[in-house]
Amino acid sequence: MSLSAVLLAAGPSPSPTPSDSETPRVPSLQDAQESATNAAGWVEQNWSTWLAIGLRVLLIVVIAAVLRVFVRRAITKLIDRMNRTVQSVDGSALGGLLVNVERRRQRSQAIGSVLRSVASFLIIGTAALMILGTFQINLAPLLASAGVAGVAIGFGARNLVTDFLSGVFMILEDQYGVGDSIDAGVASGEVIEVGLRVTKLRGEGGEIWYVRNGEVKRIGNLSQGWATANVDVTVHSGEDLDRVKATLDEVAEKMGAEEPWNELLWGPIEVLGLDSVLLDSMVVRVTAKTMPGKSLTVERELRWRIKRAFDAAGIRIVGGATAPVEEQPVDPTAGMAAPSVYANATSPQSAAASPLAPPAPTSTTK
Repeated sequence: MSLSAVLLAAGPSPSPTPSDSETPRVPSLQDAQESATNAAGWVEQNWSTWLAIGLRVLLIVVIAAVLRVFVRRAITKLIDRMNRTVQSVDGSALGGLLVNVERRRQRSQAIGSVLRSVASFLIIGTAALMILGTFQINLAPLLASAGVAGVAIGFGARNLVTDFLSGVFMILEDQYGVGDSIDAGVASGEVIEVGLRVTKLRGEGGEIWYVRNGEVKRIGNLSQGWATANVDVTVHSGEDLDRVKATLDEVAEKMGAEEPWNELLWGPIEVLGLDSVLLDSMVVRVTAKTMPGKSLTVERELRWRIKRAFDAAGIRIVGGATAPVEEQPVDPTAGMAAPSVYANATSPQSAAASPLAPPAPTSTTK
């Protein structure tokens, strides 16, 4: 085939002038009818598959939504029941007095928030994977990538995971709450905020400690249960023990009947007896069960009243070991005799004490 034949078959070359440009082809009614026929045929062939997929996705979404609502309501009811439950300590209603309403409310909200978040994550995540599987998407690479990413994040953020898990178990077990005075080992003070990762404490000097929950190895809660106020009274060994005990019993009875000490004292003040006997003193121990965190206040007031009562009764209190008497420094010249005036040959005393010289001989002439 020659070049001219090829050019003629290809048609005339486009002209750069606007007058010679071809007008766009307008689709005819026959073309539209043909496209609609093809679409209808494609829909007719695949409608059952898409309808099945859509119904399956809708069913998964509805089941996940209903299950999520049901689980969240069940968790809310469980938390409310925990909140209303009054725990007993030693067979009494002491547990309801120890946990105040605010602390119980915060604890229940924290537990409910954690449980609801975990339940929602599991339900929504499972539903999403099932929907992806419905669209014939291969989940093996996705799950493998998620597993590798989870392992990498677990190694990189192991301290964060440890803090979070420790915070969850701390809240679930009610180890401490807002308002409690605790000793966390690394810091001690009053709890002002409880989080899943960090616990905030206020120290005795007003400083604020941020303690990671994963670093806490032991917790000493000074606000749960009850506290004990112990006062040791040291009296002279020659005092009458019966009189000492009667005075202490009088102080204890009077203090237990006055306000506000009758609320701070959760039991009678008891005189346990002699704790130790020394050569010149005796130690009598007095104890009382008090409200948590109020033992130091009760001890100070009890010492004040005991001192005043003993002063009125004439009972001598020994305040500890007697301070040693400081010895005067020894003068090294104390053993030496005072200098004598007779040692000086020119002194008047030496001249008066010296023997008289014999008179000189006189010469005679004949």
